[in-house]
Amino acid sequence: MTNVVSLGALLAIAAMAGVTLLTRLAGHWMMGQVTLTPRIRRMLEALPGSVVAALVMPVMVKEGLPAIIAVVAVALLMIWRRNEFLALACGIAIAAGLRALY
Repeated sequence: MTNVVSLGALLAIAAMAGVTLLTRLAGHWMMGQVTLTPRIRRMLEALPGSVVAALVMPVMVKEGLPAIIAVVAVALLMIWRRNEFLALACGIAIAAGLRALY
């Protein structure tokens, strides 16, 4: 069995890479035009948390109690230990364990 990638797939990947690069460069240029006031700085600092919440909340709603408990455990571990790897590893283990029980 041979693995052959079609020209169309390669062109699609190249186009996505190009659009991603263009978006990132445009974002850097646009932020260079913005005066960083304290209010804008606070908004930019809060932005990653809101993106994470937008990604995690639908999963919590869909998966139910095991996901909610795992996310709460991750948040508490992050507050307590300040170690992302430890918090995520424990959250994954908790979610897997609770899903195995349900």
